[in-house]
Amino acid sequence: MTDPTAHHVGITVSDLEAVLPFYRDVLGLEVVDRFAVGGEAFAEAVDIERARGEFAHLEADDCRIELVEYDPEARASPATGLNQAGAIHIGLTVDDLENFVAGLPDDVDTLSEPRTTDSGTTICFLRDPEQNLVELLEA
Repeated sequence: MTDPTAHHVGITVSDLEAVLPFYRDVLGLEVVDRFAVGGEAFAEAVDIERARGEFAHLEADDCRIELVEYDPEARASPATGLNQAGAIHIGLTVDDLENFVAGLPDDVDTLSEPRTTDSGTTICFLRDPEQNLVELLEA
């Protein structure tokens, strides 16, 4: 098993179309991908019922910035979840997510088992000891 490598830093926003011009036009970051993700696997992975998100990935030198807007229904709860504006997380890529998660210490708090979303990416969120969110993904 290889060590995780950096994939992205994620920021949840309340209005992607209003925020995106700041990162693209004011800061000059290149938009490298736009997509939407929803479905049961995604909702389970982020631990938010009926979750659906609109995503924009921007490139900042060697750092990918992920902006995500959750649909209004998914933003309704929970108040401390990944779906709230201002929530941040880091994304780390691993070669074999199932094996990596199986090797985590028992006291690591995961939001769900690894789930393959309708975008084809397998993801799993966990919390560090101070409850910060970390996304592990296998593309």
